[in-house]
Amino acid sequence: MCTVSFVRVHDAIIITSNRDEHIQRENAAAPAFHQLQNKKIIFPKDAKAGGTWFAAGDSGVVAVLLNGAFKKHIAQPPYIKSRGLILLEIIEADEPLPFFKILDLDNIEPFTIVLYQPGLLHELRWDGNNKHEKALDITGNYIWSSSTLYTDEVIEHRENQFHRFIHSAAGITAATVHDFHASNNGDAENGFVISRQTGMKTFSITQAVVQTDVVKFLHADLLQQKCYTETLHINHAAIKI
Repeated sequence: MCTVSFVRVHDAIIITSNRDEHIQRENAAAPAFHQLQNKKIIFPKDAKAGGTWFAAGDSGVVAVLLNGAFKKHIAQPPYIKSRGLILLEIIEADEPLPFFKILDLDNIEPFTIVLYQPGLLHELRWDGNNKHEKALDITGNYIWSSSTLYTDEVIEHRENQFHRFIHSAAGITAATVHDFHASNNGDAENGFVISRQTGMKTFSITQAVVQTDVVKFLHADLLQQKCYTETLHINHAAIKI
């Protein structure tokens, strides 16, 4: 939930996320299929709150969470609900974007959600006081880093690394994007896979590859050194834009 990239390659969408958490936090359950509001959704479930940071639905929708909005905030618990549960509410809605616009987020900790729907890409932010919605070019390539873990300078450096990767790679594939997310260039503090002295560590890398009829879902648990792959068939009748 702390580094997310969006890459468009021909007719495929590649969305990848690194989850960084403190080592005292219990590891999440392996990805599994869930039936929510008559929708088939796959996601790894957070052991603490029951939500998730990365989910894909059979309508071709993918939603990914990052902690924080535009800048690092001071946490003011208790909050009434986890951000991971908010993400599930959004992805299981018939129309996720309009649902976000009316969703009551009072006393919810700030977050950013990258929301992909077939043909559409949006960046949704809640700064603790106001919602911010931004439509993005579906043909572009993007990277986000959590404002709670990385300074503006580090975020800019990571963006530069990402764009160098996009423009210099001989051929972009889901595997090469995953390898990019699995690198740290010897920087355990601010690389894409971190292991900080404070106890913050990259727990996993999760990826969804959205194609015409399927979503290929991959989850690499870096703590247990296990990899899970699943295929979610897209129900085109369920797509609502």
